[in-house]
Amino acid sequence: MGRRFAVLWTALLVALLVPMPATAQQDGARQEGATLRIGLQQQIDSLNPFLGYTLASTDIFRSIYPTLTTYSPDDFSVMPELAESWEPSPDKLTWTFRIRSGVKWSDGQPVTARDAAYTFNRMMTDPAASTANGNFVENFETVTAPDDTTLVVRTKTPQATMLAIDAPIVPEHVWSKVADVAGFANDQMPVVGSGPFTLTGYRAEQDVTLTANPDFWRGAPKVAGLQFIQFKNSDAAVQALRKGDVDVVQKLTPAQFDALAGEADIEQVKGQGRRFFELLLNPGATNSENEAIGSGHPALKDVRVRQAIDQAIDRKVLVDRVLGGYGQEGGGYLPPIFSDYQWTPPQPRTFDPAAANRKLDEAGYARGADGIRRTPQGEPLEFDLVLHGSRSEDTQVGEFVKRWLADLGINVELQPVSDNQLNDRTTSAEYDMVISGWSANPDPDYVLRLQTCASRPTPSGGGNPDSYLCDQQYDELYNRQLGEFDKDKRVDLVQQAQARFYDQAAGLVLWYQNSLEAYRADRYSGFTLQPKTDGVIVAQQGYWGYYGAQPTDKALSGSGTDYTGVAWVLGGVVVLVGVVVALVVVRRRATADTRE
Repeated sequence: MGRRFAVLWTALLVALLVPMPATAQQDGARQEGATLRIGLQQQIDSLNPFLGYTLASTDIFRSIYPTLTTYSPDDFSVMPELAESWEPSPDKLTWTFRIRSGVKWSDGQPVTARDAAYTFNRMMTDPAASTANGNFVENFETVTAPDDTTLVVRTKTPQATMLAIDAPIVPEHVWSKVADVAGFANDQMPVVGSGPFTLTGYRAEQDVTLTANPDFWRGAPKVAGLQFIQFKNSDAAVQALRKGDVDVVQKLTPAQFDALAGEADIEQVKGQGRRFFELLLNPGATNSENEAIGSGHPALKDVRVRQAIDQAIDRKVLVDRVLGGYGQEGGGYLPPIFSDYQWTPPQPRTFDPAAANRKLDEAGYARGADGIRRTPQGEPLEFDLVLHGSRSEDTQVGEFVKRWLADLGINVELQPVSDNQLNDRTTSAEYDMVISGWSANPDPDYVLRLQTCASRPTPSGGGNPDSYLCDQQYDELYNRQLGEFDKDKRVDLVQQAQARFYDQAAGLVLWYQNSLEAYRADRYSGFTLQPKTDGVIVAQQGYWGYYGAQPTDKALSGSGTDYTGVAWVLGGVVVLVGVVVALVVVRRRATADTRE
């Protein structure tokens, strides 16, 4: 037994101290030194393109897999990508896409319209394959590829989002051999893609390595590779940036961002964020069969109670005190960066404790002698608030909300949990209130659908709801906007849907946060921001930020830490590196702060 332990310990020390062997491509990237290292403070839910939909996962997918269209780095306008052109039929039910010739998968096979047809048909027929992007194909009737350069999509009803289908397209010759998408564990590297980079390495909870694709149809990237390095918290990521061990860090706190001002060789980027931060109130969650699920408090089924909670929240205080002013007060569902569709409440529920108290009185929740409100059954009115235990902004918001609701006579129990625990509780609706948030896309359809009855889980699971709202009036507006091709009329319907969602108060949008980033200007320059004005580098609607990065002589010289084969430190905890890892594809619920 002692000898076995000694052998094991020796092996672990070797793993700790000696770099692991890398592929020839990885060796080349290290020798050139131009591997752009991005610090992440968020979990990657899956690297399976059918399953993953956290912000971190989709950011990686956009660098690996083709999509039919993409979004301009200048202004989010639609641009050709794999599809060179497209044409709808007069009745807008049939769309013909002309697929670019000469594009190759990273294994040398040609990318054709048949790959796109296979991808969409798999999503239409395989529930697991529809996990992340199934909403894109829900209205598809048939998808065919008459030849290698023609893709024909026929929809059941006119669908205005046909140029916003940015689901990853996968190679048929690889995925057609996979019977079980949900259980597929691909430990073969590199993964076959056709984007500007190829996935060549992955270590769970540590890092993801991508190597530049020299045959990318737009031309090879200027960097030799990308490495997404996961940190337990943003403090550790910032320290790595200061030391030159990573090149780009996003999701900085206001204090961290301010502290980096004027530091040598570090450039700050303050961009308009495309995320909204919200407080979800369980409105009485049900599944697709209208069966009650979860543990939401019955009082929250009353819209008056939900609206009262909203009026007890001072958004200006949150933006000033939690965000340090780096953001805007929340209102409508869509963030200001997408100005065409943004809606601002004409008569917002402003911070008004007196009005909130009146609503609770009207709803029948009277105060007891101790000042605490009581349910009709005589129980103290008390809600749990589930939040990420590792995130300071969640903690600060929780403390403010607890204090404000206490003034209304409502007890709040803060329940900080791990990301995975929060995921599980959100999935099963086991909460009264929970902190959430999403990144919106240039086309608003994806996030709007999250609030529909159709997004609810079936009795056997699945689904992708946000607030578990199921409101027929909202659904009608959602369906109408999906089929409206007149831009002005569609904008009006989208804004009406946001107004209805706001009125129902199942998701209280607290703020739209600026995206705070920083990078090593001594190692890289030339980052393409999206959008051109007030844009960001990381987590774009495309791959422009990484694709346009230009290494300096210092980066090319190879200075800086390469994490491919060394022990990993997350928040001070040393993780010993294994020799063999498999690509994780087991899907967990995306964390509320990182969902795409």
